Amino acid sequence: MAAHCTSKKAIYAALVGNLLIALTKFVAAAVTGSSAMLSEGVHSLVDTGNELLLLYGLHRSTRPPDREHPLGHGRELYFWSFIVALLVFALGAGVSFYEGVSHILRPEPISRVLVSYIVLGLSLLFEGSSWLVAFREFSRRKGRLGYIEAVRQSKDPTIFTVLFEDSAALLGLLIAFIGILAADRTGIPELDGVASIGIGLILAITAAFLARETKGLLIGEQASPKLEAAILTIAAADPAVQRANGVVTVHLGPDQVVAALSAEFEDGMTAPQIEACVERIEARIKSQHSEITTLFVKPQTAQTWRGRQRRLEAAADGHPELDRANPNTGV
Repeated sequence: MAAHCTSKKAIYAALVGNLLIALTKFVAAAVTGSSAMLSEGVHSLVDTGNELLLLYGLHRSTRPPDREHPLGHGRELYFWSFIVALLVFALGAGVSFYEGVSHILRPEPISRVLVSYIVLGLSLLFEGSSWLVAFREFSRRKGRLGYIEAVRQSKDPTIFTVLFEDSAALLGLLIAFIGILAADRTGIPELDGVASIGIGLILAITAAFLARETKGLLIGEQASPKLEAAILTIAAADPAVQRANGVVTVHLGPDQVVAALSAEFEDGMTAPQIEACVERIEARIKSQHSEITTLFVKPQTAQTWRGRQRRLEAAADGHPELDRANPNTGV
């Protein structure tokens, strides 16, 4: 829950900033006739809508499990984050490319260029403030990891989505300034259109990166090795467990993990004793790791588990026929 609160802080900061910036840019585009300024206005408007979608996804992901969704609604956040990436590409990059090409084919001189400079300066101030909030939150969460590695390992797409959106916005403002300045000083209005295409390219690259990362989360990524090791340690410590073979985990949301544990119980255990052991293991794991929302425990020999691991490795190495030869994949 605390993670969601900090995520919302960054999203609200970006939402307010982008809404103010979008309105300012559209007024400036109407006054000056700048294609780059219009593209920047569309970009900020798309970002405003994206923040609303992220907030909606956060809200939906916290709903409790029900009959139709017994494991909860955590992946709603990943779905709407993926939609945000598509919107950045389709609307942000698409409109920017269109405006840039149109302005190159039908160039118009920029009027009242001072207005554009003032708007770009104000936008830089607002956007920079929003970026700073997202950057501080992301830096706090990433710990000792590098920034790219932290994005790849992150299970909460809201923070890095806002951070990359704001970073793209700052680059877009710089490109818009260069384009407007060049068009004004050289008297070549087509340069303003070139800047708009440059903004579209930045947005397209950002959208592709966001889509790639959120797609992995939407499909299902495993929990951290540290969490998996903790689950195995707790299970192995129970006196009724002969060996904790391994665990399969998947994130349904930033703080929602489903785990399937393979364990070999002591010989001679009765069904009621195994049931009591499973209840103990589940209670201990959930008390120490609240992100584990669902735990499945399968009685299984170590040999069966190792066979499953070998088949997975063979499939990953491009030998799926080994997996088809024995379809029993264990957990």
